[in-house]
Amino acid sequence: MRAMMAAAVALAGLLVSAPASADSDAEKREICAEAWTRYETLEDAPKPTGPNTATVLMYKYTFCPFELTVKAGTTVHFINVDKRTSHSVWFKEAGQDESERLFPEEGWSLPLLDPGRYPYLCGPHWEQEGMVGTVTVTPE
Repeated sequence: MRAMMAAAVALAGLLVSAPASADSDAEKREICAEAWTRYETLEDAPKPTGPNTATVLMYKYTFCPFELTVKAGTTVHFINVDKRTSHSVWFKEAGQDESERLFPEEGWSLPLLDPGRYPYLCGPHWEQEGMVGTVTVTPE
């Protein structure tokens, strides 16, 4: 059991996402570890699988992972695993429209076809909470 927990914490370290208010890397890892643990227990949350898919969780004003690298043609699924807070996904710099508000256990997907670096944010929480992330799309 201890080995499983250590592996989960190590994995979460690779999936770090951090709000601007997070005090330390340890806190960031803890938030993402909690997010992934919560995600696994949610029955109604979307659980996309298969090739060319990636998942980003939204939890405690944090995108997990904060930075993601995918190949062109990957569909990224953003899933809210918070208990009471709604979030959105907005590729503002790319000129995309903001997603609808995602309430707990709801998701939104976006296929990323063109290589590049794409910063995104949570419309209601990026300024005060620092809820931002980046997807880097590499050629296939």
